[in-house]
Amino acid sequence: MLQDLRDSNSSKFQVSEFILMGFPGIHSWQHWLSLPLALLYLLALSANILILIIIYQEATLHQPMYHFLGILAVVDMGLTTTIMPKILAILWFSAKAISLPECFVQMYVIHCFVGMESGIFVCMAIDRYVAICRPLHYPSIITESFVVKSTVFMALRNSLSTTLVPVLAAQRHYCSQNQIEHCLCSNLGVTSLSCDDRTINSIYQLVLAWTLMGSDLGVIVLSYALILHSVLKLNSAEAASKALSTCTSHLILILFFYTVIIVISITHAAAMTVPLVPVLLNVLHNVIPPALNPMVYALKNKELRQGFYKVLKLNIKDNNA
Repeated sequence: MLQDLRDSNSSKFQVSEFILMGFPGIHSWQHWLSLPLALLYLLALSANILILIIIYQEATLHQPMYHFLGILAVVDMGLTTTIMPKILAILWFSAKAISLPECFVQMYVIHCFVGMESGIFVCMAIDRYVAICRPLHYPSIITESFVVKSTVFMALRNSLSTTLVPVLAAQRHYCSQNQIEHCLCSNLGVTSLSCDDRTINSIYQLVLAWTLMGSDLGVIVLSYALILHSVLKLNSAEAASKALSTCTSHLILILFFYTVIIVISITHAAAMTVPLVPVLLNVLHNVIPPALNPMVYALKNKELRQGFYKVLKLNIKDNNA
C-alpha cells in the first residue's frame, strides 16, 4: 500500500524545469568546445550579415537567385541564434536550467527554421533548373512575385506543420527525471523523459520528416538530375562547365544538410551506445551550414565575389567565371 501511495504521488508530480547537461560523456571537459563553437557562431553571424549587405548594396544582385540567398542568410542567423547563446551559457556559466515553456518554444523554432532552410533549398533548386533548362522562360517564371509567394508558402508550411511538435511534447507528463543529455531541447531528447506513452510523438516526428524533408529532397534531386541531363547535352564545354560550377556550391551545402539529418535519424533509431555522436552532429548541423553557406556561395559566384571586394574596398580584378 505504501508503495502504491509513492507511485501515485510520483505520477502526480510535474517537473518545473529541464536541465540541459550538455554533451553526454564529456561533461568534465566539454567547456573546451566553447571556443570553436563560439567562433563558428561569430563566423555564421558576420558572414551572413556581410552577404545581406552585399546583396542590398549591389544593384546587379537584385535578382531572384540572390533574394533566395538573402532569405537563406536570415534563416541561418535565426537558427544559430536560437541555440548557440544557450549552448555557450551552458559551457561557460553552467546555466543548464531551462523552463518547460522556454524548452518547448526552442523546440518549435528549431524545427521551423530547419524546415524553412530545406524549403529555401528547394526554391533555389527550382531557380537553377529554370535558369539552365528553360532559360528563355526564366524572366517570366522566376519573378519577384515568385520569390515572395514561394517564401510565404514555405514560411506558412513550416510554421504550421511543426506546431504539433512542441504541442504534443507539452502534453506528455514529466514526473521523474528532468536531466536532458543534450545542449538543446530536441523533440526526442525531451520526450524520452516523459512518464507516459510517447508513441504519438515519435510517429509525428517520423511523418514530418518524410513529408517535409523527404518531399523537399525528392524535388531537389529531381531538379538537379534534370539540370545534369540538360548540361550533358550542351555542345559547348565552356557553357557546361559554367552551369555545373554554378550548381556545385548548391549541391555541396544541400548534401551536407540532408546527409547529417539522415545520420542523426539513423543514430536515434539505432539507440546508439555512444549518445555523444547524435548530440554533437545535431549541434554541428545547426551551426556549420550557416557558417559555410555564405563562404561557399561567395567562392563559387563571380558576382558575389565582386560585391565582396567593393564592400571591403578591395581593388582586386576577378577573372574567374
